[in-house]
Amino acid sequence: MVGATRTVAVYSLGGTIAMTADPATGGVVPALSAHDLLAAVPGLAGRGIDLRVHDFRRVPGASLTFEDLTELGAAIGRTLDGGGVDGVVITQGTDTIEETAFYLDLHHGHDQPVIVTGAMRNPTMAGPDGPANLYAAVVAAADPQLHGAGALVVLNDEIHAARHVRKSHTTSPAAFASPGTGPIGRVAEDRVRLAGPLPRRFGPLAPPNRDARVGLYTVCLGDDGTLLAAWDGSCDGLVVAAFGVGHVPQRLVESIDRLAASIPVVLASRIGNGPVLTSTYGFPGSEKDLINRGLIPAGDLGPYQARLLLQALLAQHADRETITKQFAVFAH
Repeated sequence: MVGATRTVAVYSLGGTIAMTADPATGGVVPALSAHDLLAAVPGLAGRGIDLRVHDFRRVPGASLTFEDLTELGAAIGRTLDGGGVDGVVITQGTDTIEETAFYLDLHHGHDQPVIVTGAMRNPTMAGPDGPANLYAAVVAAADPQLHGAGALVVLNDEIHAARHVRKSHTTSPAAFASPGTGPIGRVAEDRVRLAGPLPRRFGPLAPPNRDARVGLYTVCLGDDGTLLAAWDGSCDGLVVAAFGVGHVPQRLVESIDRLAASIPVVLASRIGNGPVLTSTYGFPGSEKDLINRGLIPAGDLGPYQARLLLQALLAQHADRETITKQFAVFAH
């Protein structure tokens, strides 16, 4: 691009933002390339930003795998190692945006920001939000103010840290929020307007060198522990999404105790907003009781983020002591 002053690499993974109608089924499916998406963004060509486009995947967000994200992270790393790129944008389905962003943030070892974006309304609908979200994401990725910010999520002109962002609504264009902190900034008048300091970064963790299966078990009213016991022998680690500040029914304690004796078990809250406590309640099944039985507190990490961190650590053959220390760092 003549006169370009900044360079942004764009990786397209598919998702709602890249969907169009399938005449055979009447439903929408990922079909648009990264070039197609960028061509639909008004005004982007005149921003003085050189775009390096990579059509990486064309799958729904729900079908992304650890292998996809590991390969994506490696591709981004090679691009940034080559120099001349100021930031990265990833387009994908919103179903797993918060997990993609957190996973990439754990492993991202460069100062250039990685911006993950998508769309809540597909291009066949009235008022699709994909072009506006992609425009804001490119503007954010090119802005020097976000140098060193790690992985971020940009939708609805809001900039969210990977550490805190959650998808909070199934259909609203304003679906993404950061409970307890709010967005770190917004995009307005073609520039980033920060609301506070950049998020604190904790990584990078080394790339995985083995497969690790981590389960996620959500505790519910009337839970008798039968399904929890089914995880025994089926995973390398487990996250328990407990009630409130970290509580489970007393009848689950025996199964949890047995699991924690053989694999790392992380205690998170199913609420996804606020910390797991460590020393307030003392009844059987309370957070204090469970931590005394060897569970690792997740702090204010939500259960999805806790699962990704545990998986990343186990994929490096981390032992229980290392995992406990890493959660103490990441979870606060």
